Amino acid sequence: MAKTLEQERLALEEDERKLQSRRKLLEEKEREQAITLVERAGLLKLDGKRLGALMDRIKTLGIEAVEKKLAA
Repeated sequence: MAKTLEQERLALEEDERKLQSRRKLLEEKEREQAITLVERAGLLKLDGKRLGALMDRIKTLGIEAVEKKLAA
């Protein structure tokens, strides 16, 4: 434990900064993984207009509704 309250406060701020940095790195890894999955599914081979229309339709219906339709 830190010797003074100010040292303890500084240590906590440093821990928070490190944790925020780790969270950001994790978000970046998750994003890269998602892009890889989309690429493997062949969706990045679609032309921009068609992919945009597909994404708009998914937004309109909602993820859960699209998953139900695809599972049926």
